[in-house]
Amino acid sequence: MRLLVYNIRYATGTGPAFHLPLPGAGYLRSNRKILSSITEFVRAEKPDVVGLIEVDSGSIRTGMLNQAEHMAGELGHYSTYQCKYGAGSLNHLMPIVRKQGNAFLSAPNVHGERFHYFDTGIKRLIIELELSEVCVFLVHLSLKFRQRQYQLRSLHDLIVQSAKPVIVAGDFNTFWGTHEIYLFMRAAGLRSANTAGLPSFPARVPRIELDFILVSEGIEVTDFRVPDVRFSDHRPLVCDFRVDAGARAASAA
Repeated sequence: MRLLVYNIRYATGTGPAFHLPLPGAGYLRSNRKILSSITEFVRAEKPDVVGLIEVDSGSIRTGMLNQAEHMAGELGHYSTYQCKYGAGSLNHLMPIVRKQGNAFLSAPNVHGERFHYFDTGIKRLIIELELSEVCVFLVHLSLKFRQRQYQLRSLHDLIVQSAKPVIVAGDFNTFWGTHEIYLFMRAAGLRSANTAGLPSFPARVPRIELDFILVSEGIEVTDFRVPDVRFSDHRPLVCDFRVDAGARAASAA
């Protein structure tokens, strides 16, 4: 199977123009050409599962276009998405912001989907996608170190309950790379698919490993890449893997 994970920055683009006429002004405007380019990149990679971070589900920024549904329709995939903020967050009252979320696009049969929420941080959503042989958790962790540590603790308690092999993926905002999540990975029995520690941010000249695909026992990673793609401020991750026969049998028991 192939998993593709990409923080697409709401298809708002990157480069100097993003900060004109004011710093960060690009967040207020989406670009259909960029969204189309992202979609065609995903199509060319032929992934079985796509985890998208920073997706607009239909605000005035995109002309009310739900980017997850649009991409799923173009690719012939199933889609699931949700706002990244907790139910009680004031962000639900703010235009544009309340439509900001994460999403899965999936080609294989989906056995179930669940939405979980951290109890700390602004970005709280965890999407769990259950496939026939594996559960994939998609996250976008806090920018604040202490809140990330609290979130990792909650994430550990959630994923160890899974009866199937587990993949945890997304934008971890770990400015110290794997050093910051070492204890979390050891406690949860996870390892990084990115054994070379390839950086993914910023897209133009990557220096930091912010984005991760972590896999549990029973999952064999056969290939991992960080393609030189610059439609967002992050580069995407592409991971090929297979589930060991023993893990499949255990999950079916």
